[in-house]
Amino acid sequence: MMMADRSMADCIEDYLKEILRDVDQVELKRSDIATRFNVVPSQINYVIKTRFTLQNGYLVESKRGGGGYIRISKVTVGPDAHFIEALLQDLPSQVTVKQANDILTCLTREHVLTEHEKCLVQTLLSKETLEVLAMQDAQAQLRARLLSQLLNRLRFESERE
Repeated sequence: MMMADRSMADCIEDYLKEILRDVDQVELKRSDIATRFNVVPSQINYVIKTRFTLQNGYLVESKRGGGGYIRISKVTVGPDAHFIEALLQDLPSQVTVKQANDILTCLTREHVLTEHEKCLVQTLLSKETLEVLAMQDAQAQLRARLLSQLLNRLRFESERE
């Protein structure tokens, strides 16, 4: 059985991550990347918006227009209250399982959570755990609420250190 072809978004993400492998920050022109992959610039926007988030360990700045650019920086934070506060501010009112897992992976990568703690919380936020709520919107809202409480607790603990 053959694996499905990788999406163009995956290829663009891999390309950008390869560039970031050896540097902490890169500044690129959206149009140059679009030309390289023969896609419209909005496809680049999609990849940046969905794959290079704070939860995934990146800070993105962009400027539109003729001299416009995209600046992607790797974020290294550790158990810092300001970082956790930024995650809280970015947290939507409804969180998918993937979004929750991305945040937990980020917290693990930055040594805020252990791998074991991450797995425990993933179990609590899983679709299977929350399926007692019939509507997916309610599951996503509860997942966001639980994650918010976890982040608030982590922020409180990091402020005490």
